Amino acid sequence: MDKVRFGHSIVPYLFLLPQMAVVAVFFYLPAGEAVRSSFFLEDPFGFSSTFVGLDNYADVLSSTEYRRVAIFTVWFTVLVALFALAIALLLAVKADTVLRGAKTYRTLLMWVYAIAPPVAGLLGILLFDQHVGPFVDIASWFGWNLRIGVNYYDTAFAMIATAVWYQVAVNFIFFLSGLQSIPRAVREAALIDCRSGLRRFFTVTLPLLTPTAFFLLVINVTYALFDTFGLIDLMTKNEPGNNPVTLVYKVFLDGFRGNDLGGSSAQSVILMIVVFALTLVQFRFMERRVHYA
Repeated sequence: MDKVRFGHSIVPYLFLLPQMAVVAVFFYLPAGEAVRSSFFLEDPFGFSSTFVGLDNYADVLSSTEYRRVAIFTVWFTVLVALFALAIALLLAVKADTVLRGAKTYRTLLMWVYAIAPPVAGLLGILLFDQHVGPFVDIASWFGWNLRIGVNYYDTAFAMIATAVWYQVAVNFIFFLSGLQSIPRAVREAALIDCRSGLRRFFTVTLPLLTPTAFFLLVINVTYALFDTFGLIDLMTKNEPGNNPVTLVYKVFLDGFRGNDLGGSSAQSVILMIVVFALTLVQFRFMERRVHYA
């Protein structure tokens, strides 16, 4: 196959220019402004600013409330990523073996992908509502008085459950595609060499799925840290003081409701550094266990 060649060296850059402009306007400029604002104590109305150096960072890192939110964010991210990946993998393995009604079965598992996170949060509120929520009635059978928006741990449970439910559909699509890309010859050879389905899965199927699993791990961690904002905003019922929130939501609370622009900017910079470091660790250490075909 002949390679595509451009008559002028500037042509490839012209094709890249629109995308780079979008990235610069919507990522680099806001990120740069956040870094700049983190060193200033700013007037909420934008009329004046005072340089305070690293005081905003010191105040954030010494705050007990910030540490509490950070600990919850870690637990929230780990649990959402773990359960979303595990449930999606189980459903994908089962869907891959379905012979009759396979399209209907897969469609029912994937339709959640079309729902926006705020809508998922609204559905979560309805499912866990104290008056009409079916999950509240189920919990009452076991003596659990489930009260989201009132009890800290009940709200955390509902937020994690809703976030997992929303993300399972995305993971399911990728896992199913990964399973269907495994050559039939490899499956037949594994079926002959190993009769145990469980052992066959861990020795043959799962290693071949590690590229997909690694990609989804990065995506799920990013989702739990950032894309659950709308879900959390709805499920806290506009009362974040009594409910668990994540770091990205605390940036919004302090910046737009507390009018602490410098402090919220410092929080966003810290979160950006943490996510960047976490991504490097994932690619540096975990990618070693990924087996690319």
